[in-house]
Amino acid sequence: MSATFEGDASFVSATFQSAASLGWAAFQGDVKFESATFQGDAVFGGADFRGDARFGLAAFERNARFGLARFRGIASFWLVTFHGDAWFRSAIFRGDASFVSATFQSDTDLEAATFSDHTRFDRATFFGDARFVEATFRGDTSFVSATLQSNANFLGVTFERDAKFESSIFQGDATFVSATFECDACFEQVGFERSASLGPLVCAGRVKLSGAVFGCPVTLSFATRCLECRRTRWSSTAELRLRYATVDFAHAVFEYPLTIAAEADPFVLHNGRPVAEQSLIDAPDIEVRIASLRGVDAAHLVLSDVDLSGCLFTGTVHLDQIRLEGTCSFASVPRRTHWRRWRPLRFTQRRALAEEGFWRASQPTPVPGWNAAVAGAVHAGPAQLAPVYRALRKAFEDSRNEPGAADFYYGEMEMRRHDRTGSTRTERGLLHGYWLLSGYGLRASRALGWLAAAMLVTIVLLMGFGLPKDSPKQVATGTVPPAMARSLSRSTRLIPKTPPGTGSPASASRRH
Repeated sequence: MSATFEGDASFVSATFQSAASLGWAAFQGDVKFESATFQGDAVFGGADFRGDARFGLAAFERNARFGLARFRGIASFWLVTFHGDAWFRSAIFRGDASFVSATFQSDTDLEAATFSDHTRFDRATFFGDARFVEATFRGDTSFVSATLQSNANFLGVTFERDAKFESSIFQGDATFVSATFECDACFEQVGFERSASLGPLVCAGRVKLSGAVFGCPVTLSFATRCLECRRTRWSSTAELRLRYATVDFAHAVFEYPLTIAAEADPFVLHNGRPVAEQSLIDAPDIEVRIASLRGVDAAHLVLSDVDLSGCLFTGTVHLDQIRLEGTCSFASVPRRTHWRRWRPLRFTQRRALAEEGFWRASQPTPVPGWNAAVAGAVHAGPAQLAPVYRALRKAFEDSRNEPGAADFYYGEMEMRRHDRTGSTRTERGLLHGYWLLSGYGLRASRALGWLAAAMLVTIVLLMGFGLPKDSPKQVATGTVPPAMARSLSRSTRLIPKTPPGTGSPASASRRH
């Protein structure tokens, strides 16, 4: 038979030497078990706490069972120590739930629990397995600086507000399969020391992995609007399979091969059921965009089917060793013909870097169509962009994609032509002529146009002036010395004159 406590109940510093059986009890007022000690099992299964329930500094030396319990007010378990199993399966927390600095020395089960308001597990320590399977967190949830020394299972969990795991440590297996984050998922500075199964999961906000450390092979499968991996460290192989995401990978560190790939179809769970993506239904498309690779050592990086049109490449190390697979798109130059003062200006279509667009848009008289620099982008001029184009050209050539490498060769030459700090005026003049005559050897139509113009000019000149009618006679001019003049005069007198029509003496002798 269940007990009913009509008013406030206080068990502060009480000691329960045997089992405390308060299952299905009704606490109509506030109840305090602060600093209480439960030497036997503590059974609160199905209990109804209509006021605040405060268990701060309590010690549960055996098992603590709160399954199906309902906490209508504040539920405070700060600095509580659970020496045995802690069961909160299907418990309902209507008010704030605080497990700050709590210690769970055995297994913890919060399967199917519902937290309607703010929930805090900050600085909590879980020595045993922690199960949050199918739990629902409707308020802000915080696991800041928590330590989970064994397995942590968040299978099918739902976070309707922000979920913060900053600076937490997962020393066992961490599972977030089929999890749903309707706001931001913050894993900044988190350490994953063993196997981590992050996904497939859906996040309607941002997944923040900046500063996180992965000490084991990992596959991340995210359907999210934004993925932040600034200064994230991978100490083993990793694969990121993404949908909808814009990825910031600035200054990330990885010592082994790492792949970022776009997933065309929805993720599928082990039971064959696709992951629901209703929270991303208003997303513009499923395309994966890379926002930044600054400071990354790209020697082990593989990109597959991603959009690089807005990617910042300046400062990337070993960019010539990056592998681009599938369809990786870059930015393009403005279309149509534009007028600059009195002369037309038209760009031949080619792949370009977003940073070239930022630089061109910052010029005094920019051509419409170049995108202005995004907030936080570091200024990069031709001197910084030429090596980037050169490295990407080599990467395409090494992958036997010479036609694709041509665009980056053109971009490299363009940056060298505009660079006023690392080249002389003579070199820029030669490059300008090379560009004007043939587009650095890549614009055949321009070379053919100049050839046609030269032929036309030649024809016009021929038509205007014509060719000479007779060949010019050889005429010698100059002063002849007197001795040579007398010799020439004597030799002239010795040559017999031939009558007209008789031919030369030699021909006459041949006739006889």
